[in-house]
Amino acid sequence: MRTLSNRSAVLQALLVTFLWSTSWVLIKWGLEEIPPLTFAGLRYAIAACVLLPGLWRHRGELTRLTGGDWAQLLLLGLVLYALAQGGQFLTLSYLDAIPFSLILSFTPLLVAGAGVFALRERPAQLQWIGIALALAGAALYFAPSNPLRGAGLGFVFAGITLAGNTAGSLLGRVINRRRTFSPIIVTTISMGVGGAVLLAAGVGTQGLPPLTLRSWGTILWLAVVNTAFAFTLWNRTLRTLSATESSVINNTMLVQIAVLAWIFLSERPGAIEILGLAAVAVGTLLVQLKRSALTSQTDLANRP
Repeated sequence: MRTLSNRSAVLQALLVTFLWSTSWVLIKWGLEEIPPLTFAGLRYAIAACVLLPGLWRHRGELTRLTGGDWAQLLLLGLVLYALAQGGQFLTLSYLDAIPFSLILSFTPLLVAGAGVFALRERPAQLQWIGIALALAGAALYFAPSNPLRGAGLGFVFAGITLAGNTAGSLLGRVINRRRTFSPIIVTTISMGVGGAVLLAAGVGTQGLPPLTLRSWGTILWLAVVNTAFAFTLWNRTLRTLSATESSVINNTMLVQIAVLAWIFLSERPGAIEILGLAAVAVGTLLVQLKRSALTSQTDLANRP
């Protein structure tokens, strides 16, 4: 595959983060008609089917998968998709997009902290400063608005999602840092497993109501464009971008989601909340600057 120029890679990576940011708006709209678990299951099951033909190019690698490899991929699918993405759709049925995106932005902070014990990756001094700044920003954002009122269940699901993202990121790093298998194999198999579990759970507990053309259009756009296409394009940009560049671009999503939610979902944070968002964005960026490019690959599934 031809290597991208740095400018092209940056522009394409920004396009991917924009697509991922629009997912928050599309999910909030889709939840008006589609049950959350069924919605998530349809999205990721269809996306996995779109990615499935790509496995043919890596069929040699597939034959080398051991029982242990399959077990890790199955577990990754359950944690990173069934648990984290299922929780994400459930949370968005209770919480606004901006505070939830702020909560999820703490994933790299928790990964850095857990990595000390699970992966023996000790955070640098700059990362500790970033963690403190992000925590201060979150306190600043949530303090004036008291968002827990009437949204307790949403915050429970947000906590489950955050835990699933953190555990999935750590497991994904364990799998990917061996560099034994291509990202398409890891993504397609784990996404297929998670999507199938989500779809079965959603249809079994929430049913599959008659869907309008608008609902099917939303599902297909999220599956084909914002998932299959965006994941593939992001992987391509990682061949050119440095870890720092990809982290900076990825970190713009908190701001993009806030702007899109302001325009399309009528979520209008005040000056204090905006200052809190900015502090969290800078803090998580400081944490991510020290993370590896391999980590950026495993962060794909954290994007809604």
